[in-house]
Amino acid sequence: MAETHVLFVEDDDVIREATQLALERDGFVVTAMPDGLSGLEAFRADRPDIALLDVMVPGLDGVSLCRRIRDESTVPVIMLSARADSIDVVLGLEAGADDYVTKPFDGAVLVARIRAVLRRFGHASGGQPGIGEPEQRPVGGVLVFGDLEVDTEGMAVHRGGEQVALTPTEMRLLLEFSAAPGTVLSRDKLLERVWDYGWGGDTRVVDVHVQRLRTKIGQERIETVRGFGYKLRP
Repeated sequence: MAETHVLFVEDDDVIREATQLALERDGFVVTAMPDGLSGLEAFRADRPDIALLDVMVPGLDGVSLCRRIRDESTVPVIMLSARADSIDVVLGLEAGADDYVTKPFDGAVLVARIRAVLRRFGHASGGQPGIGEPEQRPVGGVLVFGDLEVDTEGMAVHRGGEQVALTPTEMRLLLEFSAAPGTVLSRDKLLERVWDYGWGGDTRVVDVHVQRLRTKIGQERIETVRGFGYKLRP
């Protein structure tokens, strides 16, 4: 089984070295960089399976680095933020990050979040047995919602005949909505199904991704049901 390659960008020497050792003990191959510019160079040279980006790094901050990576790739990105209530969390998600972890973090929690993201993206993680492809929900054919076409087998989306570029997380989110058009899905349910959270999570992750998805498929296509969640308009 191929080893999972992690790009880790963190300017704090102690955190960088300790986290790298912890990830390597769990079977990951880690490239650790102290700033955003060297992180971007390493990303382009190594094409890692996942990127862990601290928000506040010198040269090119983590949010800008995430945007640069997202311009070139759909590789999963997890942002690391020192404050759970920081605006940087939302900025990172809006830049295209798939999830975030608050510092200081427990090594086991970080590994669990990495593996959860990798399962969603269809990667094995850290060489551990029993972790591989995500559970596949029974879908098939092309679903049509007005000018929106969702190919659930080819994993492609078209709007008005033009292909829409979605990240894997955005695609999984749209598939959940498409499987039950008109049905309200709560934020907790979406966290469980799309982000693979078996525990409570920050619903801002859902809200930002729904907004990103709306921008791509049409603001009117996904309706907010206040106090309950979201639904796809048939």
